[in-house]
Amino acid sequence: MQLKGKVAIVTGGGRGIGRAIARRFAAEGAAVFIAARTEGEIREATAEIQAAGGNAAAVPADLALESSCKKIVDAARAAFGNIDILVNNAAIYGPVVPIDKYPLRDWDAVLNVNLRAPLMLSQLVLPEMYARKSGAIVNISTVGAKLAFGLSGAYTSSKAALIGLTRVMAAESAPYGVRVNAICPGPVTETKMSRDLTREFSAHFGSGSDETLNRMMQSVLLGRPQTADEIASAAAFLASDQASAITGQTLNVDGGMAFY
Repeated sequence: MQLKGKVAIVTGGGRGIGRAIARRFAAEGAAVFIAARTEGEIREATAEIQAAGGNAAAVPADLALESSCKKIVDAARAAFGNIDILVNNAAIYGPVVPIDKYPLRDWDAVLNVNLRAPLMLSQLVLPEMYARKSGAIVNISTVGAKLAFGLSGAYTSSKAALIGLTRVMAAESAPYGVRVNAICPGPVTETKMSRDLTREFSAHFGSGSDETLNRMMQSVLLGRPQTADEIASAAAFLASDQASAITGQTLNVDGGMAFY
């Protein structure tokens, strides 16, 4: 088990990619602390891990609030002790509208969750990682941060900025033995966000959902969506000692959509 004895915080762990990451980390031996807005979902995710013999706890939290970020870290420490791994996965998409019509209030809301919260959580765990001379942070970005897609202004901007933040944190934390990397998933169509977006994009373009998905798959070399478990496998690798020489990198798990 490549994460045996580690303690990991996973935000947005109640469903989708975050839940798959939490499940995989627990299977690899980590004690997993899950945070998300919906209490029912995190309760189910925790119960699923515990039923499989893993160690998990959770707290409901609004990542847009500084107080909630502190609550997450404090509760994780109370449950399991020192934090070894932070996975900044929680994100919101915002409205599907062109940039020239993008509401500034929604812009701020998306950046608060997708960019400001990872910064706040990192600020809360990095001091203990620095003191211990070890730790790993994995930020979940998107392949959309590297390619040109419309109608995703705040989401894409926040996720591209998260890649920049990843590199800065990697540069600053490397002397203290802490590694920081990012993952850019391609389309993971099994998630609620993906299903909701497919419906919204289809409505915007006046097309059917199948047509929208087929158009997206044309840009994927493997010709299929990615799975949440495939993203989780990459996250487990980057968080583990098997990636001990890797920091400041952005790993595309996208079936062959982007090449940098």
